[in-house]
Amino acid sequence: MFLLLPFVLYLFEQSVTSELSFAKFSALLSGGFVKLVLLALIWGYLHHFCAGIRFLLLDVHVGVTKAASAKSAVSVLVISLLLTAVFGLKLFGLF
Repeated sequence: MFLLLPFVLYLFEQSVTSELSFAKFSALLSGGFVKLVLLALIWGYLHHFCAGIRFLLLDVHVGVTKAASAKSAVSVLVISLLLTAVFGLKLFGLF
């Protein structure tokens, strides 16, 4: 995730430079394999975000018991997968 960040920023910079570069960027992202890699990257960012919220709650002593921590860990995984599914449906053009 961290190693792909410069590549993602470069692609973003190229996509906003001109209409021609945006068309090239769109053509690059039209492949199925690239979309799957992008979806994995999106899941990584979403999981990291949800886990960050979980750890912020742990910092203020919310859910520090073993049972609550286990439930929050499962919740983070489920929520990040659901959000990834929504982004994936949009990415693959299903809605």
